[in-house]
Amino acid sequence: MLGVFLDRDSLDRGDLDFSSLDNVIDDWQFYAQTRAADLSSRIAASEIIISNKVMIDEPAIQSAPQLKLICVAATGTNNVDINAARRHNISICNVRGYATPSVCQHVFAMILSLSIHLGKYRRAVMQGAWQQSQHFCLLDYPIEELSGKTLGIIGYGELGQAVAGIAEAFGMQVLISDHRGREPRPGRLSFDQVLTDSDIISLHCPLTPETQDLIGATEIKQMKQGAMLINTARGGIVDEQALADALRDGYLGGAGFDVLSQEPPLSSNPLLAGDIPNLIITPHIAWASRASRQRLLDQISFNISAFLAGTPRNIVNE
Repeated sequence: MLGVFLDRDSLDRGDLDFSSLDNVIDDWQFYAQTRAADLSSRIAASEIIISNKVMIDEPAIQSAPQLKLICVAATGTNNVDINAARRHNISICNVRGYATPSVCQHVFAMILSLSIHLGKYRRAVMQGAWQQSQHFCLLDYPIEELSGKTLGIIGYGELGQAVAGIAEAFGMQVLISDHRGREPRPGRLSFDQVLTDSDIISLHCPLTPETQDLIGATEIKQMKQGAMLINTARGGIVDEQALADALRDGYLGGAGFDVLSQEPPLSSNPLLAGDIPNLIITPHIAWASRASRQRLLDQISFNISAFLAGTPRNIVNE
């Protein structure tokens, strides 16, 4: 049985143990990355393929007559034509819950850095401001405590729930948003009320037609002046130009984004301009601790093993 890993370098930097994959299939072809032009030839004889972000469309599926299983090396499956796979009796499985500790610590790294202006204080020290101070400390930038603040969570799956638990440990009040336009279920508030009442909003919802540009100029104006917006979900959930404008004019107090609408981004992306204050951008690494990436790989192996044993798991196109 032939397995093909199409974009190994998207999750491995030479620090992962691949023995779990070797234990389920003895014939693997690994590619650092795969261009669209090379996809069909690389999967033509495969029965199982692994893809992190390589697009698997219907022509690709048709080029692999022996293909039985597509393993997405992520939770989101928007890089695979699910309907085409279903038509060709090909199963698709994803990986769930592998990155929770990594994402949670990234969320709070951003929140804490923005709350204490960590980058600005570091630059002040490196530029000699502390050495020249007449006092034992610098108080050049405001420092906020998380205790007593209100965190609004939009997207209350595993990640949202884990972030809520950490927020409570900081002494924060947590508000959970229901879907936009839906009557709130017990324990949740309306989307609009969460926007209005939160000091910090953290996004954990998938990118779907319903969540595309979920946070735009109108929604930002519903937020408290000085509030923060954290996005470790998907870039397309937020109107990036509206966010850039709200940070420039001082309406929002800060934003931390690990995702952008196009990745890798174009240099013209409005959030990459050099004059936006109180903005942290990281290159889609919230999920990427070594432990998280190893869990991801081991879960893929588990998915394959279960599929071959006739007890498939994490199937998304049943």
